[in-house]
Amino acid sequence: MVRLVLPHRVPLSPLEPRACTALAVCHKEAETTWERPTSAPGTPKSPISQMNSLPTVNGFHSSGSLSHHLETSHMALRKTSSDPQSPGVGSPTRRQNKESTITINCVTFPHPDTMPEQQLLKRDDWSYCDYFWADKKEPQSNSTIAGFDIILVKQLKGKQMQKEMAEFIRERIKIEEDYAKNLAKLSQSPLAGLEEGTLGESWTQVKKSLADEAEVHLKFSSKLQSEVEKPLLSFRENFKKDMKKFDHHISDLRKQLSARYAAVEKARKALAERQKDLEFKTQQLENKSTYKTEEDIKKARRKSTQAGDDLTRCVDLYNQTQSKWFEEMVTTTLELERLEVERIEMIRQHLCQYTQLRHETDMFNQSTIEPVDKLLRKVDPNSDRELWVKEQKTGHIRPVDMEL
Repeated sequence: MVRLVLPHRVPLSPLEPRACTALAVCHKEAETTWERPTSAPGTPKSPISQMNSLPTVNGFHSSGSLSHHLETSHMALRKTSSDPQSPGVGSPTRRQNKESTITINCVTFPHPDTMPEQQLLKRDDWSYCDYFWADKKEPQSNSTIAGFDIILVKQLKGKQMQKEMAEFIRERIKIEEDYAKNLAKLSQSPLAGLEEGTLGESWTQVKKSLADEAEVHLKFSSKLQSEVEKPLLSFRENFKKDMKKFDHHISDLRKQLSARYAAVEKARKALAERQKDLEFKTQQLENKSTYKTEEDIKKARRKSTQAGDDLTRCVDLYNQTQSKWFEEMVTTTLELERLEVERIEMIRQHLCQYTQLRHETDMFNQSTIEPVDKLLRKVDPNSDRELWVKEQKTGHIRPVDMEL
């Protein structure tokens, strides 16, 4: 699996100490019971703050290149109820904790009613890394599309638009080539070739200007192909393959997160069953105290404690996986954002080149017309008549009256 890293990234710092130590083993009358930890596994015990001038992202310290001008990110801590009884199993799509968090499609968010203030990672930039964490419901179906996939669709659409622009320039080139071909052909036309005098010279220059103009348009079409169309076509030839790598990488992390969440729910259900069994056996002891019942209770308490340990471990692994997905989302969306800026700048640059070539073509076309204008200003009907008379005259002696 290819893992995207921006230049100069520093290695990830380890997570805060695991919350496994938060499992309290209470000694009451030499018996062991499981108590819910007071803080969430895999989350810092103190608010996230800057370390070594690097912003903290979801519990990790990332490099400046990853989060250029990023603000400090605040990861909402998942608080749990002080009620010793574990909540039942929630919906696989949406599970909520009344106090502070809500889990949607296996991703945990701050609860809207108790959401702590979160600063944007790139304030005032409308950056991809700030606005695509949740899944979006598709309007014509009950399915959802991940925020990352929405960004990916835009990237692929941008590549398609770039391809269509190249096709548009190709059509423009074809028009120029056909136009040049027709101009060159017309310049060889014998029409009005017998015109004489200064007007004839002007007419000959008009036809010659067509040939010159045809050459200008051929050069324009050639430059369009080499300086505009070809760069548009060749820019990021492996773009779709690169996008697939990004897609597979983030999708795999999201699948891992879903698997971790399923493990949490399974462990939560197992703990609830163990606690229910312990409660049942405790009631039996109250009704009838025997050595076997006491042993069963001790065994049930051990299983309950083990189930609590398993749940804490699963939550810890879930939080680690979500932190990993969080960081890779930030890294990858910032990279896609950079690629989009680069694509737009590239297209703008080559369209500017198109307009520059167009201006040059107009200037060259103007230069082909200037000789025509110059000769047209010299057209003189009197001179033409004089020249023609001198060449075609039959005699200047006029007729006289006949004598008798």
